Amino acid sequence: MNILITGGSGLIGQALIQHLNTERIIVLTRSTDKTAKLLPDNIELVTTLDDVNFNDLDVVVNLAGEAIVDKRWTSKQKDIICQSRWQITQSLVDKVQQAIKPPHSFISGSAIGFYGRQGALSIDESYQDIHEEFSHHVCQKWEAIAQQAQSEATRVCLIRTGIVLANSGGALQKMLPPFALGLGGPIASGEQFMSWIHIDDMVAVLLAAIYQTDISGPINATAPLPVTNQEFSKTLSKVLNRPCIFRVPAFVLKILMGESADLVLYGQNVLPAKLLNHQFKFQYPTLQSALKQLLIKP
Repeated sequence: MNILITGGSGLIGQALIQHLNTERIIVLTRSTDKTAKLLPDNIELVTTLDDVNFNDLDVVVNLAGEAIVDKRWTSKQKDIICQSRWQITQSLVDKVQQAIKPPHSFISGSAIGFYGRQGALSIDESYQDIHEEFSHHVCQKWEAIAQQAQSEATRVCLIRTGIVLANSGGALQKMLPPFALGLGGPIASGEQFMSWIHIDDMVAVLLAAIYQTDISGPINATAPLPVTNQEFSKTLSKVLNRPCIFRVPAFVLKILMGESADLVLYGQNVLPAKLLNHQFKFQYPTLQSALKQLLIKP
């Protein structure tokens, strides 16, 4: 199998590549020197899609995109977030549509931000009462562009990813310092839901999307047991054997993060219905099992 990956040097991309057992992996990158230091030697690196023959590809995995919470959402940063997703996805779709023998699968990134802020109601891929806001706007157009690759020859999967927990980057690494010092705690009311997934299960979701050809469309990449921010804080403190007595007021987060604080202050109770209906087995279905595996050395 020949696979093209965008975003291969990112947290999820690197983890996926480590678990792929295939003849040929091509990674699109802006810097071959930097990416070569992060990936195995057998990975082919290209800097332009013009160097890729899409007639020879079996699968495209599109994971590229500017981090959504690393910087304040100025108008300029919002545009960077959007275009870093939309432009590469459109370029990939154009190449797929132009191919005489296009890839049979197009696996494209998205996020549970598609649903916008939600309350405690459990929602799955069929949920339609979307809250209109920036995160939905980004994901809605991102998915709409990717869907253009759909044809009798090409299947499209849209991976709506939750909070990915890993020990080498991502959201958990940003949370750890205050919790490790015993200064961690819930954010605002703590009632907002956090729909999370262990990095190993995230990779397994992508592998399922690649190899299970009977699955397509939106796929919620989240563990089956989401928790409130309060539960997350207590569980993380327990695993670290630290107290959980501090609370971060909403106004502090808004001062620090601006509009992007909404991603933390409001959440979604997202369930992976499509995966469960396809008999997907989570290795880490509970938060405690996930955090113990990541944070407690054997």
